[in-house]
Amino acid sequence: MSAEDQKRRAALRALDDVQNGMRLGLGSGSTAAHFVDVLAESVAQGLDVICVPTSEATAGQARAGGISLTTLDEMPELDLTVDGTDEFDDTLTLIKGGGGAHLREKIVALASKQLTIIADASKHVKTLGKFALPVEVVPFGARVTVARLERVAREFGCQGPITQRTKNGEVFFSDGGHLIYDCAFGEIADAASLGVALNAIPGVVEHGLFVSIATKVIVGTDDDTIVIS
Repeated sequence: MSAEDQKRRAALRALDDVQNGMRLGLGSGSTAAHFVDVLAESVAQGLDVICVPTSEATAGQARAGGISLTTLDEMPELDLTVDGTDEFDDTLTLIKGGGGAHLREKIVALASKQLTIIADASKHVKTLGKFALPVEVVPFGARVTVARLERVAREFGCQGPITQRTKNGEVFFSDGGHLIYDCAFGEIADAASLGVALNAIPGVVEHGLFVSIATKVIVGTDDDTIVIS
C-alpha cells in the first residue's frame, strides 16, 4: 500500500468522529486533502457540518466539494480539527508547516476542542527533527531575525542550515504574506522549550512545533489504522 493509500485510510477513520452539526477545522497539505475529499463525499450524502479552512488551497478544495465554510471571526469555537503532519513523536508533539500553513493551522487547532492528526506510517519518529523545522518570519529585517534564530537555536543544541523557502524558483510567501525559513536542525531534544524561545524572537511570526495541542494521531498502515492518544 502506498503512502497516499495509508493517508486516505487514516482520513476515513477520522471521519468516524464527525457528527451531524459539528463545527470543523480543515487542515492543509496532501494528507488533510484526503480528509476534505472524504468529508465532501459525506456532505453530498447529507452530512451537515460547517468548516473553517486553514489555507486558501483548502478553502478552494472544500468549496469545490460543496462543503459550507465560515471564518473564526464568525465561529470562534470549533468541535474538531483534522489535519496532517510532517512528523510526530510518541508524546504527540508535531512538526508541521511543510506546506507553509502552520500559522493558520495552529490558530485553528487551538480554537478547537480536539485536534486529530492523520498520517501515513512514515511520519512517526522517535525524536523530532528529521524534517526541517519551518519558521515563519516577517519580511522586514528578515536577515536580522534569522541571525537571532540561529543564536537561540544553538542554545538548545540545534544547529544546521537555515534555508529561505522558494517555490518554482521564486521566493515563497505564506497566505499571510510572510517568509518561511526551513531549519535543518537534526534532532530536537526539547521541542517545548525551543518553541517558547523561538516565539520570543521579534520578527518570528510562528514556528512549526506543535506541543501539547494534538489530542490523537490516526496512522494509516498497510493493514488497518492505529490510534495513538
